Amino acid sequence: MAKIKLGSRPKNFKREIKFPMLDGTTGTFNATFKYMTRSEYAEFIDARIQEAVAAEKTSTAAPASADSEILYSAKADSEKTDAAKVSFVMAVVESWDLDVPFDREAVTQLADEIPAGITAVIDTYRMAVVEGRLGN
Repeated sequence: MAKIKLGSRPKNFKREIKFPMLDGTTGTFNATFKYMTRSEYAEFIDARIQEAVAAEKTSTAAPASADSEILYSAKADSEKTDAAKVSFVMAVVESWDLDVPFDREAVTQLADEIPAGITAVIDTYRMAVVEGRLGN
């Protein structure tokens, strides 16, 4: 059993990311996350919410069309959602063991090609930092 020592925070921690693939198998990879305390994570989330609210106030709901006014664009909504997820992952992950380097382009590709994968990264981090869980 490990002895607990308060005030000795790690720089990072590792977790296995698991998520369902489209073919019914389970995708997995390992990620090294930046450590945050629970209160630091809450501040991080508050800042993300404030950024999203500010961005929403300055953006339009959808691109204008020459023929008619578009009230909603699934593509624009998907791009906005993916961009927020990519920014989140870039802020909390240090590295991963995929066959491509960990960078914004690769994280964007993960969000586009395997949406469950990027959601699993976010959920795994939240569970580890907020609830202290090692796995499901």
